[in-house]
Amino acid sequence: GILERLDEGVVIGDGGFVFALEKRGYVKAGPWTPEAVIEHPEAVKQLHREFLRAGSDVMQCFTFYASEDKLENRGNKAAHHGVSAVNESACKIAREVANEGDALIAGGMSQTPTYLSGGNKETVQKEFQKQADAFVKCGVDFLICEYFEHVEEATWAVEVCKKTGLAVAATLCINDEGDMHGVSTADCAVKLANAGADIVGINCHFDPDGVLAGLREMKKGLEGAGLKRHLMSQPLAFKTPDVNKQGFIDLPEFPFGLEPRILTRWDCHRYAREAYELGVRYIGACCGFEPYHVRAMSEELAKERGCLPAASEKHDMWGGGLKLHTKPWVRARARRDYWENLHPSSGRPDSAAFSKPNAWGVTAGDDLLKQQREATTQAEISKLASRS
Repeated sequence: GILERLDEGVVIGDGGFVFALEKRGYVKAGPWTPEAVIEHPEAVKQLHREFLRAGSDVMQCFTFYASEDKLENRGNKAAHHGVSAVNESACKIAREVANEGDALIAGGMSQTPTYLSGGNKETVQKEFQKQADAFVKCGVDFLICEYFEHVEEATWAVEVCKKTGLAVAATLCINDEGDMHGVSTADCAVKLANAGADIVGINCHFDPDGVLAGLREMKKGLEGAGLKRHLMSQPLAFKTPDVNKQGFIDLPEFPFGLEPRILTRWDCHRYAREAYELGVRYIGACCGFEPYHVRAMSEELAKERGCLPAASEKHDMWGGGLKLHTKPWVRARARRDYWENLHPSSGRPDSAAFSKPNAWGVTAGDDLLKQQREATTQAEISKLASRS
C-alpha cells in the first residue's frame, strides 16, 4: 500500500494530465474536465504508460474535476456521460496500466462549484460521495483530495474519503501564505491531519520553490502540533516567482501563454533533490509536468529508489548521450556542470522577465465566484472584461 511504500522510501507520482491532454487535443481548456476517459480512452492510457515508463509509482486516475456539479458547470456537456461512468472509466484505465508495472492507482477528487457558490457541508459532501462510491467500486488503492483553495472544503472531502477505509492524501493549492480564507499554511496542515488525512501536502498553482516553501510551513505546523504525517508535493512545471497568493491562474499568460516559463529537466532534478532533503517522500507533479520531467525526478533519486526508470534506456543522465553527437561543440555539452549551471534564454526580446498578476481577490463567498449550470453569455464576458 501507499503508506507502507512511503515508510520504506520515496514514491514518485505522475504528471499533469489536464494540460498535457489539452495540448494533445483531448481536454477542453476552461472546464478542464476528464471526459476523455470515455471519449478518448487510448489517449489517456498512453499518457499513463509514458508516466509509468518515466518512473511513476502511482497512476492517478484521471478524475480531476470529475464531480457531477463540475461536469455540468457553465454549459459543460460532459455531464451527459454520468459522474459514475466518468470516474469508473478513469479507474479502469489507470488499473490496466498500473498492472503493466508495479504501480498503485489513486482516485482523486477536487474542489467543487457547489462550495465556491456557497454550498453547505452536506451539499458539498454529496458531490464527493458520488466519486468516492465509484472509487470503492473500482478498488482503487488509495484516495487523493487535491486542488483545494480552502482548507475547510478539503477537510470535508477527507471526511468522506476516510469512511471508505482507504488511505487518504490531501493537498491544497497554496504556498506559504495560507489558504484563500486566510488560514495559515501551518494550520492548514494540522486541520487536514486532524480530519484524518494520512498524507498532507501541496499541489498546483505554484512552482517547486513556492510549493516547497509552503511545505516547510506545513512541516512546522505538524511538528508543533505533535502530529506525524507523510508529506506530498506536486508543483507546477512553470516558473512562478512573480505570482501572488492565488498562484498561476492570476498570471496574464494563463493558460495559453505559459510555455516560456516551463521547467527544464535539470530544474526537475533540483526539485526532486530539495523535496527529498526536506523530508517529502511523495514527490509528484502537476500541470505542465510531462513524462520527461518525471524521468528527471526518477533519475535524480535513482540511488534512493534502487533503480532507474525504464525511460532512461533512451536517456543518459546529464547529457551523456551527446557524446554521440556529430558536432564537436554539442559533444562538449555532455557533462553535468554545463546543464546544471545553464540559464536558458527565452528568445523573446520583447518579453519581460516577470508579469503583473490580475489580483482580483475573488474567492469562495463572493458573488462573482458563484457558479451556474447555464453557459456563460457574451454579455457576462463583456462585463468581466471591463473590469480587467
